[in-house]
Amino acid sequence: MDRRRSENNDEAAAQGRPTLKTLAFMTGLGVTTVSRALKDAPEIGAETRRRVQLVAKQIGYRPNRAGVRLRTGRTNVISLVLNTDREIMSFVSDIIYGVSEVLADTPYHLIVTPYSRSQDPLDPVRYLVETGSADGVIISRTQPNDPRARYMLEHGMPFATHGRTDMGLVHPYYDFDNYAFAAEAVRRLSGMGRRRLALLSPPPGLTYYDHTLNGFADALSEVGASEIPFNTVSIDHTIEQIRSRTAQVMRRDIRPDGFVSSAAAATLAIVAGIEDAGLKLGRDVDVVSKQSSDLLHLFRPELLVVNENFRLAGSELARSVLGWIGGAAPGSLQSCGVPGEVLAYRG
Repeated sequence: MDRRRSENNDEAAAQGRPTLKTLAFMTGLGVTTVSRALKDAPEIGAETRRRVQLVAKQIGYRPNRAGVRLRTGRTNVISLVLNTDREIMSFVSDIIYGVSEVLADTPYHLIVTPYSRSQDPLDPVRYLVETGSADGVIISRTQPNDPRARYMLEHGMPFATHGRTDMGLVHPYYDFDNYAFAAEAVRRLSGMGRRRLALLSPPPGLTYYDHTLNGFADALSEVGASEIPFNTVSIDHTIEQIRSRTAQVMRRDIRPDGFVSSAAAATLAIVAGIEDAGLKLGRDVDVVSKQSSDLLHLFRPELLVVNENFRLAGSELARSVLGWIGGAAPGSLQSCGVPGEVLAYRG
């Protein structure tokens, strides 16, 4: 093992990268002491650990991943698996930021593993597990009976899901309470005198579709409002498809006077469709939408919004995966964000 470590250090030195030998020379310590100080080994004094880690940061030292894997069997990689056809950019950038923020102070690195609509969503997960390419995995677009979660549980791969499953199996997750979001949106619209409500939902088949639909339906019954069917499109459809469908529905004699939208990008299409039909937002119809950044009110101040924090989701998912890798019980690594009040920006 010492020979392999030496070879890895020699290779790094040949490529001009700082090595353990570089750190040892600069600190006046032995290579073994430096290595243990970088790992926060308790037998190394606090001042020595601090000095070694400060020098390592200053010279840009990074452990050789091949050497780490040879010594520990770990990759020091967390993989975020994303559907490149479906995930919108605000989600991608915010969740990556949240994950990266947590990993920054650890030995772990983030890689994004993409897959497309033509692929089986299990394919990238199976690849990661079979090749040992990561120590932990984060997945999104979670289904009630998700084969990816079942597969990783069966193969002992630590993971966390963005959204819950409904399989009776215990695993880490972070979710947003979409039942509460939809129910509160209906109550807010009803309180404004809106009685005919339409829901632009998540795509069927995902867990949060069921949560959103149930919250919407239960609140409709509670306030005595009626539903105008809008289920031929979801937030997975294109902007033009949502815009066209909205305009079609809004031209009818019996049309919605309130919308609940599950995504900010789709809300832009709803507003365009409303205006295509010659109607005015805030006068003829109101819209409550989720958003992940404070942008919708800049587009139309009449919109009512509920914030969903994807950076927080990324942070919580990263902590959950690291916790499982570190030996915490999976059931203790579950959390759910609660929607705040419906925010209005109109004067």
